[in-house]
Amino acid sequence: MNYYPTIVAEATPVERADFYKKTYIHVAIALLSFMLVETFLLKAIPEEFILKMVSGKIVWLFIIGGFWLASMFIDKLAFSENRNTQYLGLGLYVIIEAIIFLPLIYIALLTGGPQVIQQAATITLFMFGGLTAVVFFTKTDFSFLRPAIIIGGFIALGLIVAGAIFGFDLGLWFSVAMVALAAGSILYQTHQIKDKYYTNQYVGAALQLFASVMLLFWYILRILLSRRS
Repeated sequence: MNYYPTIVAEATPVERADFYKKTYIHVAIALLSFMLVETFLLKAIPEEFILKMVSGKIVWLFIIGGFWLASMFIDKLAFSENRNTQYLGLGLYVIIEAIIFLPLIYIALLTGGPQVIQQAATITLFMFGGLTAVVFFTKTDFSFLRPAIIIGGFIALGLIVAGAIFGFDLGLWFSVAMVALAAGSILYQTHQIKDKYYTNQYVGAALQLFASVMLLFWYILRILLSRRS
């Protein structure tokens, strides 16, 4: 156990390797847990309720608002000094993501079957691996992406809320832009993990990466589904 955490960039090679291993193992566990929770929800939640999540404006706005508020709270849990609290934050975030994804996965299974979900997952993992390699094998400082990610996130949230209220489809190009935003977020978060985090913050680091990967997966899946409509 590391009683005196240091910044990853200043840690010994052994400490850095241990931090990276723990971070990405936790990302993998979060992804596996998401799959298990999503499978359970698909079997346990009635189809009528799932359809109401996408057809009801108020319901969907409530879900978006709840997700935004919960994300801020859970992010604090994941970076708590208490390890059990950190895991609580990561676990709650996985459950919330599974709820948010429920209608999209349901629609994907109806229109494209498991194949389209597998394709989206494969593309997402390849992109995530490639973006991670770019950060670790180059000396580029990706911290400059932070303002663009923040501004882009608020713009995207506004457009999503407006689309839900007024009932218009944001279209293919919005999904493409969101894929670019998610890719930028992965570059930024991976750079932060590589240089700015402390060696005991691997649970919080895993949560940040998991969130960006799920955002990337969401819009890649939407792009693939738009090609089938």
